[in-house]
Amino acid sequence: MTTPRSLPTLDEAREAALVERARTAEAARDEAFAEIFRLYRLPVLKLCVHVIGDASEAEDVVQQVFLSVHRALPLFRGDSRLSTWIYRIALRAAIAARSKRRTFEPLAEHLRAPSTEDEIQLRDEARRAAAAMDRLSIEHRAVLSLFAIDGLSHREIANVLGVPEGTVWSRLSAARRRLNDELRGG
Repeated sequence: MTTPRSLPTLDEAREAALVERARTAEAARDEAFAEIFRLYRLPVLKLCVHVIGDASEAEDVVQQVFLSVHRALPLFRGDSRLSTWIYRIALRAAIAARSKRRTFEPLAEHLRAPSTEDEIQLRDEARRAAAAMDRLSIEHRAVLSLFAIDGLSHREIANVLGVPEGTVWSRLSAARRRLNDELRGG
């Protein structure tokens, strides 16, 4: 299994040792959790931002995710990779937060005012793309984010979403078509 581009590379032995430390005495557990947080915070934040669409709300969700990870880490059985398990928790939390939102403010809205025509055009394209992503179903948005933005393989996405790999392929294909339709105004 390949490791996603945006996730840190942990070989199975290092990951197992990290999980084992997290299950032991309090000091070792805190140290192991700190390493897990350091390694996975940014990839989890990126996933949450792309699913939720709001950076500050995503930060709140990331805090909730890692509280959940900290509490549940001693119970982690190792049936999947640690990164897959963390992504699953993050995706569920981001979807729950997203479902509570009524409006979407593209991240591009929070950027400073553009100063050149090229920058104006790039920001307009970013707003259009963010708005088009927002109109996608949560399933399509999640699979596109995990694949195109976070760099997970089809197998890893299947593990995170808990669906067969073929379902990932079909959702990704449908999401791409739908995004293209949205970008074309259809």
